[in-house]
Amino acid sequence: MSDIDVAIIDYGLGNLFSIKHACEHVGMSVEITHDAKRVLAARAVILPGVGAFGDAMNALRRLDLVVPIRDVADRGTPLLGICLGQQLLFTESEEFGCHKGLDLIPGTVRYFPVQQMAGRMLKVPQVGWNTIELPLSRGAAGWSGSLLEGVSPGADMYFVHSCHVVPENSNAVLSQTTYGDVIFCSGSMLGNITAFQFHPERSGVVGLQIYTNFARQIHSAEAA
Repeated sequence: MSDIDVAIIDYGLGNLFSIKHACEHVGMSVEITHDAKRVLAARAVILPGVGAFGDAMNALRRLDLVVPIRDVADRGTPLLGICLGQQLLFTESEEFGCHKGLDLIPGTVRYFPVQQMAGRMLKVPQVGWNTIELPLSRGAAGWSGSLLEGVSPGADMYFVHSCHVVPENSNAVLSQTTYGDVIFCSGSMLGNITAFQFHPERSGVVGLQIYTNFARQIHSAEAA
């Protein structure tokens, strides 16, 4: 039995301490680590990240963390990706060339296209607050049973990113957000894997609801 609820993977590219503080705020025990054994022993795992996709994947390979992360996903352990961490869970990215990802959620990572709004170029990266909405693919279930349960559609979350994920299957889209003319997947879910392009730990009380739900998910998985 693990002595920690959550292992936050430290591969040198993440907002680790803000995430740790958010987890502890809702009562979870947390360890920041790049030790594969500690990652595999945890009740749940968070893959954070800021920066470039290719650099992040190279760091995960250098630390021999690719296989442990895939093992965590395969055995049903709750796995949460945040920002670049969401993108790394996908098959590949076009950021600064073509780079292979962890391939846990089929799909690609793409740049925002060049867009104009009110006669001016739309800024990329998107930095700041934007709303998350419920996609039609969620149907009547909405966000029930997901990490967004209790969050209202239209809630504001904090984003910092130049690329966005495009899942192969629309059923993997948990939330969507509009930036300019692009409606993109801001939250994804596939089995025990959930990921967000925004930063819940920087999104105030509403963002903390996600960590509260994550704690519940961990305890439900342990009791099963």
